Amino acid sequence: MTRDTDQLVTQAATRIEAAAPALGPRVAIVLGSGLGGLADAVEDAVTVSYAELPGFPVPSVASHAGALVLGRLSGVPVACLKGRAHYYEGKGAGVMAAPIHALKAAGVRILVLTNAAGSLNLEAAAGSLMLITDHINFAGANPLIGAPGDNFVDLADAYDPALRATLLAAAERLDIALHQGVYMWFAGPTFETPAEIRAAKAFGADAVGMSTVPECILARHCGLRVAAISNITNLAAGMTDEKLSHDLTMAQAVEGGEKLTRLLQAALPDLVAA
Repeated sequence: MTRDTDQLVTQAATRIEAAAPALGPRVAIVLGSGLGGLADAVEDAVTVSYAELPGFPVPSVASHAGALVLGRLSGVPVACLKGRAHYYEGKGAGVMAAPIHALKAAGVRILVLTNAAGSLNLEAAAGSLMLITDHINFAGANPLIGAPGDNFVDLADAYDPALRATLLAAAERLDIALHQGVYMWFAGPTFETPAEIRAAKAFGADAVGMSTVPECILARHCGLRVAAISNITNLAAGMTDEKLSHDLTMAQAVEGGEKLTRLLQAALPDLVAA
């Protein structure tokens, strides 16, 4: 990070600590499109607008509230990010660098990423969940390009195996079907073409979306452990006659969002022990 970014991170971490001085969040959860409801389950919640946190970008997408919710979920101190800024909003692939570094400075050690995604597998239809095992950076951008320091990060186990095993075990206890697969990042904001989806299948992708990968890279760069789950909102372009839209994503996110809330509530105590 640059000196200016370092200052923003320090200021944001101080503001987070001041907002909930007795908390000390262990886990941060980024809530994707339609998944803001998880924050409603946080106990003793303190909400801080991104506008009050130096370096936190205010999202321009209506479904991303742009607020940090601090409190406890299943007894675990958490920081829930209600929304994220995206590469397609024009602020660069590293737009979430300051928030992620600030959360680490405030005590976070695990980052759980969620997103709304299109499925390439017929058995993982709308309303289902997919645990991300790996990713493909099809957008071609990288949040570490031009950043100072050692940026040669090993991403072989970018999505922590122990955290994945913990989430799978919790899903089994709850009888929630949790698919596993590879997530491919497209830059957006347009949805993928049917030809791009055919290419994604050939590359080995199981779901596609417009987020998550930059945050994973940033988190691994600063030493956070990462887990990620896609809320499947539709089958990808060309697989059905359904017309894709953001309104469809929001409408279809409800069912999966309810499952994801139950899953994370059940898994959190074991995640921090994994």
